[in-house]
Amino acid sequence: MKNQRFIKSVVAASKAETPAMPWARGARRQAFIAKRKGAGLAKVA
Repeated sequence: MKNQRFIKSVVAASKAETPAMPWARGARRQAFIAKRKGAGLAKVA
């Protein structure tokens, strides 16, 4: 029961013709990465 959502997502991804690659997730992920990198630089400085 605990892993039911995970299992459903794995089955759905396996049925897809081309699974989504982590580097192709779109603008939302790029914005998050940019924010994270900017925050990391602010902490170091």
